[in-house]
Amino acid sequence: MSSLLASFAAPSTWLALVTLIVMEVVLGIDNLVFISILSNRLPPAQQQKARRLGLGLALGLRLALLSTIAWLVGLTEPVLDLGLTGPLVDGHPAFETALSLRDCILLAGGLFLIWKATREIHHSLTPEEEKAGTASPAPGFGAAIVQILALDLVFSIDSILTAIGMTNDLPVMVVAVIVAVGLMLLASGPLARFIQRNPTVVMLALGFLLMIGAVLIADALGVHVPKGYIYAAMAFSALVEALNMAARRRRAKH
Repeated sequence: MSSLLASFAAPSTWLALVTLIVMEVVLGIDNLVFISILSNRLPPAQQQKARRLGLGLALGLRLALLSTIAWLVGLTEPVLDLGLTGPLVDGHPAFETALSLRDCILLAGGLFLIWKATREIHHSLTPEEEKAGTASPAPGFGAAIVQILALDLVFSIDSILTAIGMTNDLPVMVVAVIVAVGLMLLASGPLARFIQRNPTVVMLALGFLLMIGAVLIADALGVHVPKGYIYAAMAFSALVEALNMAARRRRAKH
């Protein structure tokens, strides 16, 4: 206990903690958007419960993965080689198919995200089918939780591996994960209501999920896209949409 308190007394520890919390929150935006969109398809009485349960499962997965750091690091060892390599770029293959277990999980998660986002876009663009009774029904509570849990696993592995790359201090990682998920829990309700009130934001969020799915697949194949580029594009798109919303409100007033 005394060594733990001494560790948190160091300024460098607090700097690492704040940096890691910010990083975990940024990485959790994708997870939060997915949970918000999926929970909004449920009956109103079940939406908040689904969001809380989904984020609770995300916290549990992250803490469980932190307790198995040695095993988690081993996920980066190749377990499957498809024998394909891309053309050389700057002396390195553009992509490679020697996949580790982490790569397989990211690949499956990316494909699932693209499939799910595409289905949701189709649902948003064809409301007349729903009126005619031919659209796919909204997922039940159990099915929604299973889908949230599957994506929680993908995002949790990516989140924890990022945390391990930033610090070796386990207590700092545990505190950062708990604080980040707590902040996401506070933001989940307002974000879900905001998305539900603004159909254009729903389409923008689904576009984000498509992009994140493509990035996960690229990462699994050894094509590392800097996350800063992704979140900069997301921030720019959100800013443009905010300006569009402000313009629509001004037109409605006049």
